[in-house]
Parts: sequence; structure tokens; C-alpha cells
Amino acid sequence: MEPTDDDIDRFVTVLPFDRMHAARDDGRTVGGAGAFSFDLSVPGGGDVGCAGVTVVGVYPTDRRRGVLTALMRAQLDDVRARGEPLAALWASEETIYGRFGYGVAAWGVEGSVPHEYAAFVKRFDPVGSVRLVSAEEAAELLPPLYDELRRQRPGAFTRSPTWWEGRLLRDPPERRQGAGPKRFVVHETDGQPTGYAFYRHKFAYEAGVPASELIVLEAFGVTPAADHDVWRYLLDIDWSAKVKLWMLPLDHPLVLLLGTPRRPALRIGDTLWVRLVDVGAALSARAYRDGAPAVIEVRDPFCAWNEGRWKVADGAAARTDDEPDVRCDVDALGSAYLGGVTFAQLARARRVEEAREGGIVRADDLFRTDVQPWCPEIF
Repeated sequence: MEPTDDDIDRFVTVLPFDRMHAARDDGRTVGGAGAFSFDLSVPGGGDVGCAGVTVVGVYPTDRRRGVLTALMRAQLDDVRARGEPLAALWASEETIYGRFGYGVAAWGVEGSVPHEYAAFVKRFDPVGSVRLVSAEEAAELLPPLYDELRRQRPGAFTRSPTWWEGRLLRDPPERRQGAGPKRFVVHETDGQPTGYAFYRHKFAYEAGVPASELIVLEAFGVTPAADHDVWRYLLDIDWSAKVKLWMLPLDHPLVLLLGTPRRPALRIGDTLWVRLVDVGAALSARAYRDGAPAVIEVRDPFCAWNEGRWKVADGAAARTDDEPDVRCDVDALGSAYLGGVTFAQLARARRVEEAREGGIVRADDLFRTDVQPWCPEIF
């Protein structure tokens, strides 16, 4: 399918040209890979420089010839040269990126809530109110709320004003895929914005009754009560046979709020994949729980500068000759980095080896987080 002018515009306005790599063979372009320049939220509410890997592809005529490996080599070398400790992506095919050091770091929940099963387990009085706003007003009110989400949740990337305008607020008909225009709402508590949602209606009538879908593109509140109000509003909109959910975090309150959680037929899938490009800098950039130090022996044949033992202590990581507590490949460390996967889970999957008794517990005591990571948008 040929990209439209709008498809191209969505990328060229926010994707730096000097971050595009092209693979060429005898004058032909046979593959490419790009990266956005992001900061990624990490446990503790901080930000880490991150390459948002995107538009990776190789022509089918040139597969199995090392083109992708060459692209990943050039890109990760460039990321390192730019001083970005992390790279992250959404994998179009989950078998591709593990061999280049990326690990699944976040999981998402999706499904559809039938209108007749949209009741919550109990009734709660609203704490605020929801109002429709224009795209122009949304441009002022939504970004600060999203920034608050980033402080609360690891895994969310920075959005520039150009990103908001070109990828989230702008709504040409060719992006709608048969649905209606985007609707924007803001939740307010005591006159202050505390949440938002944007969504579409896909109208349909069958046998004389509404069969429409309400497609939620992004929705949350910055407090539990606001989150409740936003989702109660969405589930109560009339003429919707079902409300489609998109990539909520595993611990999203809606899963426990619904009185009939079986009915949406929720599906869990991988979302954000993370690659530690500079292990020491990345580990030193996030916050940890109080606990005994842990030494992690990292294997990273693709980025050999990361190989060795890293001691996590006093909120930072440094090289060490101490005996390791755990051993793992760098992709497994990427899975554990944001707190979405524990070392114990990885050990049960034979992805992490305990090198000293109690090593898994010590590592998890440090890395564990109170919330699951969440990246609400594919890039």
C-alpha cells in the first residue's frame, strides 16, 4: 500500500532526517531504520534519553543477507555516540529484535466491553465532571496531564508540541478508517484538569438496534477517582454496542472495576521493548527500593561494551569484580528494567541464572516497582 501524503507528513515533521539509516546495494535502497529522539520515563519519575526506533524494514528481495543486522549495528552505534542510554520500540513481529538485545518490558490489555456488561462492581459517586473540548483547547489542557502520567508511570515517552499537533490532535478523514472524528474530553475536579480522553464513534445499526463501536484511543485520570470518572463517562455513552479498549497497562483499575470482567474477553500482548545501550548509565538513571546491593553479570555480544559485572548499590550502577548475584543476557535485563517483569519470572523462564544464593531476591528487592510500565502510543 502506497503511503498517503498524510502518512508521510506524520513522520517527516517529527523524525529527524539525521536519524534515518538506509541500506544500499549497488545503488538500490534495500532497507532502512529510523529513530525518534525521546526521553523515556523510568521508575522514580525521572527521564532517560531514548532512541524511539521506528520504520525498520528490509525489502523482501534482500532478506536473509544481513541487511537488518547491518542496520541495527549502525543504529545502535549511533545511539551510543549520541549518549542515549536506551533504545525502545514496538515490535511488528516479536521474533525479530531479541537477538539485537531488546526485551519485552511492558504488556498491554485490549478488548471490547459490551454495553450491557459495562456496569462497575459497585456504584461510586463522581468526584468531578467531564466536558467536551475542541482540538485547540485540548492542545493546551492535555499535554500537562500527560506529563503527570509520565511522572507516575515508567515507559511513557516525551511528546513535543509538534508531536501533539501532527500525530494526536490533527484528524484528517483518511486516518479514521471508517469511524467518525476524534472527540476530546477533559475531566475536572474543583475546576482543575485531572484527566482526559479522546475517542471515535464507528456508527452502525443492525436489525433496528445500535451496533456502534466507541473506540477509545487514549484515556486516563491522574488520580484513581478521576480515572474512574473518565471511564464511567466513556462506558455510559449512548448508541454504543461496545467500547473498544486499547493497550491499557496490566494493573489498570478498569480490570477490577468491571462487575463482569469476563465479558470483555480481554487479551494481553507485548507492547514496549527496551534495549539498554549503555548499561551503566541506564541502571544509574532509574530509582530503586532500599535493599542490599546486587551484582548483575551481563552478556551482550552485539554491544560488547556492556559486557561484564555491574553492581547496583546506593541508587547507581558501576563496574565491579565482585561475584555476581545473577547472570543474564542484556535483553532479559531490558525486560526487568522498567519493573514490568521480575527477575524471579525471568529465572522461571530460564532467562536469568541465579549465581549466588538469594541473588534473585536481592535483585527483585531493588528493581520492583509499585506500578506496571505503560506506553500508551505506538511509535
